[in-house]
This record gives sequence, structure tokens and C-alpha cells, in this order.
Amino acid sequence: MQIEVQLLHPDARPPRRAHPGDGGADLCSVDTVVIPAGERREVGTGVALAIPEGFAGFVQPRSGLAFRHGIMVVNSPGLIDAGYRGEVRVCLYNSGSEPFAVAPGDRIAQLVVQAVALPEFVASPELPDTARGAGGFGSTG
Repeated sequence: MQIEVQLLHPDARPPRRAHPGDGGADLCSVDTVVIPAGERREVGTGVALAIPEGFAGFVQPRSGLAFRHGIMVVNSPGLIDAGYRGEVRVCLYNSGSEPFAVAPGDRIAQLVVQAVALPEFVASPELPDTARGAGGFGSTG
């Protein structure tokens, strides 16, 4: 499969895997941003994607940034629908104790593209029984 990538900014780079076979492809910043401790900022990647129907892109945190600096993707995973053709922007949150600087070219998140089911949702007066039933948060101990 190939996904067309439009570079919207002179510093933009297409998503790229660090190693062959990696599930995630790095997304890089085109912005200069400082994220104060305990705050969030929107960071541009300068790319737009043509994700095919039946697939979606999921923007996820980079584990090294999360572990070393407390940098997280706020709405993790961020969802890129197949029909969206605008710039991929990432909302980063700094859970660390120091400001975190982002520069153009920095790897800020990773993109995972997955097939998604597209079911039709139909109203029903009741649902089939299961062993779990309506047990929710904390229901398994």
C-alpha cells in the first residue's frame, strides 16, 4: 500500500519509519514551540495525507519523549479519518517539570495506519446477553 503525502511547508518531511517493519512512522515538527511544564501546545507537521477509505491514521506518542521528558499526545491516539485532507497537527502535553522545546525537524509523534471496520449502527430495544453484561469500570476487581 502507498499513501500519498502532500508537503505543505518547506521544512515538512513525509512520515518515516526508523527501522524496516516498524508499525509507527515518525511525524516531524515544522514549528518552533516551547511547551511549559503542565501545558499543551499544537504543533504542525506540514503534511497532509490521502489515507484510503477503510483505513485510519492514529497519531501516538513517542515512547522516548514520554519517558525522558513527559511529552504526551493529548488526545492519544489522535484520529485521522480517511476523508481528511488538511494538515496533520499534533497536540502535545508536557507532563514534566521543565519547559520542553520543539524545533523544526524534531520527531514529535508517530503515525500508525490501520484498517478499520465501518459497520452500520442500528438502534435495538435490547442487546444480546453476555457473561460480562453491563459491568464497567472496576468490574473485574
